[in-house]
Amino acid sequence: MVTFLVALCALILGFLIYGKIVDTVFGPTNRPTPALRYNDGVDYIPLPTWKVFMIQLLNIAGLGPIFGALGGALWGPSVYLWIVLGTIFAGGVHDYLSGMISLREDGKSISEVVGKYMGSTMLFIMRIFSVVLLVLVGTVFMTGPAGLLAKLTGVAVTYVLPCVLLYYFLATLLPVDTIIARFYPLFGACLIIMALGIMGGMLLGVGGHTMPEMQLANLHPQGDKMPIWPLMFITVACGAISGFHSTQSPIMSRCLKDEHLGRPVFYGAMVAEGIIALIWAAAGVTFYDSTGGLAAAMKAGGAGTVVYDICVGFLGGSGVGGYIGATLAMLGVIACPITSGDTAFRSARLTLADWFGVEQGKATKRLVFAVPLLAIGGILSQMDFNIIWRYFSWTNQTLAMIVLWTGAVYLYRTKVGSKAYLIPMIPATFMAAVTSTYILQAPEGFQLATGITYPVGIVFAFVCLALYLKSTVMNKTL
Repeated sequence: MVTFLVALCALILGFLIYGKIVDTVFGPTNRPTPALRYNDGVDYIPLPTWKVFMIQLLNIAGLGPIFGALGGALWGPSVYLWIVLGTIFAGGVHDYLSGMISLREDGKSISEVVGKYMGSTMLFIMRIFSVVLLVLVGTVFMTGPAGLLAKLTGVAVTYVLPCVLLYYFLATLLPVDTIIARFYPLFGACLIIMALGIMGGMLLGVGGHTMPEMQLANLHPQGDKMPIWPLMFITVACGAISGFHSTQSPIMSRCLKDEHLGRPVFYGAMVAEGIIALIWAAAGVTFYDSTGGLAAAMKAGGAGTVVYDICVGFLGGSGVGGYIGATLAMLGVIACPITSGDTAFRSARLTLADWFGVEQGKATKRLVFAVPLLAIGGILSQMDFNIIWRYFSWTNQTLAMIVLWTGAVYLYRTKVGSKAYLIPMIPATFMAAVTSTYILQAPEGFQLATGITYPVGIVFAFVCLALYLKSTVMNKTL
């Protein structure tokens, strides 16, 4: 319990201290935001700050901080360390910079932002990369909540899935304040209730479970076959850093009324998601009393069943009141992926619109992109969820690395004479090592031995760093 509470406090202090440092270095101004300059009643709409925060949180808090955190918990409480450090020094920086740079670039999608600062070749790669990732995200966050709803209602998933798909179509097509801004605060309340309820149940020892203390040992049931580096860093995904977030931040950069609100909205939402991930990682190792018990439950019923059992175990109790509590918790869990999946398809529409220069004020022009995107998502939803999730996770973290390098280039160019670029450069180098090592080692990758993947991953990270320094710092010196 002690290390969990220390980790929780560290996340809060990270927002208050390091988040303030990042914000000060970036330097928000009083210039009018895109929401005020380009208010079109569809995507550019000034919204109250609390709504922008709730929407941003729900946009980014998909299955990652729940399913990903439970997957990360298989390595034991050591996952706390990655969630805390990743959120503060990598995820928060990534989300803040992607949102604020987009805001400075008139709310453009992240592929356009990367292209401007990284060149035309990277622009083309990012456009394709972003759309593929967003469709994968939309698909993952379509099948996940459909399964959870089926578990909760007893209705077959084949009947639930079309309903989720229909909702995604409407959220992708309609103005941002029609569904998203209207219903997300309610979903957000469910999400917060869920997280606080699960945390309270653990701290109070409901069910006689004891929270384990953090240790750095690899406690994965498969031992050395599943090394912490780099597998855990990819598995946790959205709970520490996520490239998907950079595709969502531009949605809210088009709705923010003041640049000074970027820290609570972008950095703050990432810290909130880190707290959610921390709670679910702790719940996984606490409720099943061991990583072996958690692994057995995951294998027997999947992550959805684990979520259901934890909700009932910590909040269910007995009688009608217990059932209502567990149901509210499950609704909070379901709200996470649904509210990320719909905006994933929306972001894909906006990315394509920016790519081809198609104005999105008219519904007919939005349909041109929305219909094929949702159709592809519907087809992919028939594939094995676990396969889609693994490819999503690697693609997701690779995008995060690219966006961090973009942030480093941006800060170098705009903060001449300072060392501001170090803030994103260091985590970008780290993520370069993580993503390259993973794809060389993973079952869905090249399946190479760690004796090869570890040194190659380190070399790749230093090559990326050298190329960055050569094109920026060293180039100016020369």
